[in-house]
Amino acid sequence: MGGNMGQLGIQTYESLAKDKPFDPVEPPKRPTSNLIMHSMAMLGREFCYAVEAAYVTPVLLSVGLPKSLYSMVWLLSPVLGFLLQPVVGLASDHCQASWGRRRPYILTLGVMMLLGMALYLNGDAVVTALIADPRRKRIWAITITMIGVVVFDFAADFIDGPIKAYLFDVCSQEDKERGLYYHALFTGFGGALGYLLGGIDWAHLETGRALGTEFQVMFLFSALVLTLCFIIHLCSIPEAPLRDVTKDISPQQAPQDFALSSDKMYQYGSIEKVKFGSVNPELALQGEKHKNSTGQSRKVMTMKSLLRTLVNMPPHYRCLCISHFIGWTAFLSNMLFFTDFMGQIVYHGDPYSAHNSTEFLIYERGVEVGCWGLCINAMFSSLYSYLQRPLGSYLGLKGLYFLGYFLFGLGTGLIGLFPNVYSTLTMCTLFGVMSSTLYTVPFSLIAKYHREEQDEKPNVMMVWPKDDQLPSPHPTPDVEFLCPRRAAEQRQQAPGWSLDSDGRGQGLDCAVLTCMVQLAQILVGGGLGFLVNKAGSVIVVITASAVSLIGCCFVALFVRYVD
Repeated sequence: MGGNMGQLGIQTYESLAKDKPFDPVEPPKRPTSNLIMHSMAMLGREFCYAVEAAYVTPVLLSVGLPKSLYSMVWLLSPVLGFLLQPVVGLASDHCQASWGRRRPYILTLGVMMLLGMALYLNGDAVVTALIADPRRKRIWAITITMIGVVVFDFAADFIDGPIKAYLFDVCSQEDKERGLYYHALFTGFGGALGYLLGGIDWAHLETGRALGTEFQVMFLFSALVLTLCFIIHLCSIPEAPLRDVTKDISPQQAPQDFALSSDKMYQYGSIEKVKFGSVNPELALQGEKHKNSTGQSRKVMTMKSLLRTLVNMPPHYRCLCISHFIGWTAFLSNMLFFTDFMGQIVYHGDPYSAHNSTEFLIYERGVEVGCWGLCINAMFSSLYSYLQRPLGSYLGLKGLYFLGYFLFGLGTGLIGLFPNVYSTLTMCTLFGVMSSTLYTVPFSLIAKYHREEQDEKPNVMMVWPKDDQLPSPHPTPDVEFLCPRRAAEQRQQAPGWSLDSDGRGQGLDCAVLTCMVQLAQILVGGGLGFLVNKAGSVIVVITASAVSLIGCCFVALFVRYVD
């Protein structure tokens, strides 16, 4: 009898292997309008980033922030993001909110961005209205403004990972690539719009006089743009909740053997949702027994096993993170000090001279022209994002990645060696190529890596009734045998989502990749400031060029590409 059951089981496994009931099912093709709506979050985020770049230094100067606190303001946010982002990314992989895994985090971080802008753009005005004592007013204005800058930077840096993971969860492989291009397109457009509005002298216009100062005008625009963009983004594509499907298994579904029926029920994008024609009653009881312990193990994994999960990432993920870190180090080295480079090196101004002197006025003129250079960078980044898809069909991801690093290294090297107004503004177009590359290619590779891992999963997953009775050897290589506890964890997956065997999901991988931006900010903010004080802004541009050219070699030799 037992031998007959074994033969029956082997035949059933082979039949299921042919049917492949556990093959991943791609989500449906998304209309272009859905992908554009999804990309609106990047427009709102980058618009607010541009407003911060234009106004945060004047705001900090206006409240009298001591120079000794500048480094703390700029470094606190990336340090917090670098430490906490993988934890939140992993937590979002297991979030069981009724309206999705990523959107609760995106909404929370969007509200934090709005709160941060409200504090640093309006804090001084509110404190002035409430406190009369000059000394207390200055202390509170500095405190509130610093908190606002840190909260905004933290949320704006943090939110990129959940947005990318949301896109990967609900889109097919083709739509993921299309969505990333639209993300980069609207990122550039939002930055250009923010720089343009930030360059208007609102203080001398009727709007500025009605609202008080130009800071309040920009807060009004930023709040409207951010709120509208995030409402559109959150309503763009439905996100299936992560649920425990062990609740769907009941003891009444159990016949006498372990054979699985080939009747299948699928939801879009799901790795599996199989209606069991026959399930051992012991399995159903085990599923209920282990339901609570599974949740507890996930909580422990979130906090206790995070570092081990990161250390054990596959080598190709680690190489991609290193290349992303190199790229952002080069890009931020140039962009954070670009306006100062224009004022001091290109225009030969002096920021330390008297404010009514000719040298200081020349420096301010250089800074204004530098802002227009940043606007050119954002506009060309948007244009290049539109051209990336046709270019990608000829060059591939490797060619696009190499081209972005090489052109940026070439451009920064030329303006460092031959500083000139017109040539520098022309080279700002190459900065846009690098910006678009950093926002698209690494995340496209992450999506391809996950797709490849899904394709390598076994065709059939067979649940064995007890942990200590797993068959050896397997009847067929296409079958993966799972104990009840592991089976319950596997069936907690929602459509379009999967965990690797070591607990990694797309949320964690996107968060770790985004962490490289914060790590680059820490390095640039902590190290290059010292170089600027010693050798001037030109050393920063040359450093950016050298780092980018090193990145060219790295992306060509060490990053793994998937066809």
